[in-house]
Amino acid sequence: MKVLLTGANGYIGMRLLPLLVAANHDVVCCVRDQRRLSIDDDLKSKIEIIEIDFLEEPDFSKFPKDIDAAYYLIHSMSSSTTDFDKKEERSAINFNSYATYASIKQVIYLSGIVNEENLSKHLWSRKNVEEILYDAEYQLTVLRAGIIVGSGSSSFEIIRDLCEKLPLMIAPKWVTTKTQPIAIRDVLAFLTGVLGNEKCYNESFDISGPDILTYKDMLEIYAKVRELRIYIFTVPVMTPKLSSYWLYFVTSTSYKLALNLVDSMRVPVIAKDQRLQQMLDIQPMTYTRALELAFIKIEQNQVVSSWKDSMVSGRFKKDLQKYIQVPKRGCLNDSKKMQLTNPEQALEKIWSIGGKNGWYYGDWMWKIRGYIDKFFGGVGLRRGRTHPNKIYSGDALDFWRVLVADEKNKRLLLFAEMRVPGEAWLEFYIDNDNILHQTATFRPKGLWGRLYWYTMIPFHYFIFGGMIKHIATPS
Repeated sequence: MKVLLTGANGYIGMRLLPLLVAANHDVVCCVRDQRRLSIDDDLKSKIEIIEIDFLEEPDFSKFPKDIDAAYYLIHSMSSSTTDFDKKEERSAINFNSYATYASIKQVIYLSGIVNEENLSKHLWSRKNVEEILYDAEYQLTVLRAGIIVGSGSSSFEIIRDLCEKLPLMIAPKWVTTKTQPIAIRDVLAFLTGVLGNEKCYNESFDISGPDILTYKDMLEIYAKVRELRIYIFTVPVMTPKLSSYWLYFVTSTSYKLALNLVDSMRVPVIAKDQRLQQMLDIQPMTYTRALELAFIKIEQNQVVSSWKDSMVSGRFKKDLQKYIQVPKRGCLNDSKKMQLTNPEQALEKIWSIGGKNGWYYGDWMWKIRGYIDKFFGGVGLRRGRTHPNKIYSGDALDFWRVLVADEKNKRLLLFAEMRVPGEAWLEFYIDNDNILHQTATFRPKGLWGRLYWYTMIPFHYFIFGGMIKHIATPS
């Protein structure tokens, strides 16, 4: 079967892709920027990749006509606090145009559980998209899920940040709202189980785990699994805006995502039926088991995808290309180079930079810069990295975005997503003479940009100097 996978570089898409390939489907990955498809060359060789932005007017010349089924995994909740619903509506309408052109037989849409008239904007938008997709000519299968629990999921990472960092929480009233979490493995089982299944055509199903829990319950169970002691006190005075700031400063989530999540967390999300699990003979795992499996993946360094790698978790919207060529005119630079005696080990250090490994020198200064960035609405350092020593173009790396990760040619290029009065790049490159080049480039915006750079020069002297020495010195 030829399957179109939209949102292929998203959290769900990245995990669904290898399952579809393993099932011998011909997979067409639909992404806005193929440089952001963070998969290895072996998997890339087994799929077709097309670049489509569903927010733009359809361009049928890029779209294949022989698609049997499609997964619709496009969401915009993290990109805006005001008009994400309009974006999701426009994307769905444009997708229908492509689907009609390609005569797609089945579309599978992952939505959210809807069981209240007074819906959050997020859940209303999911329902609206569902209605738009039902208006098309293909057979639609809708899977409605609540909180998805797995290594790298936004829900898991937020709970993890809260429990690991706050032994005492003064929490808003929404922590008493009930929800029904589901493990990422079970979501994938349902997604693959309905593919080509005619019993599921033009049907909407709720999918969930067996546990109905409050968000407070979820925090406390997490703490129990991790053998942590936490105390949670709820107060009625925390407004949605204050709650959003609370999540934003304590966890790695962006403010836009935090605001939209808080808006949804006030609405109970309980599954109304288990028809699909009976049809497919799937027995979803408990919340406790989902947590245990998530940590097995983390400990084995097998986190396949993370919501943090989404473009909307930082300053980027979609186009990496215009930043890949580092400018020279009108820029300020800090360039250093060192002869290497062990270039292989130096390259390994470069590919492992950031996250838990830190930046090799003056980590306390990097942390202070991260706190400052978070205070002014930036991403801070909490995004970390998905894998300790694998990195791909498009990945998030603390408060940087990976533009080029070319291990064969020994070049790593990063672009700053921190709040700065200008644009900043950091490049590592090992030449044919085994000389390591480390260059920080800053294109200032006006007078404030230049003042910022010259103010930071003393810190750059220590940070960049210490960093290159650590990378170049054999361990």
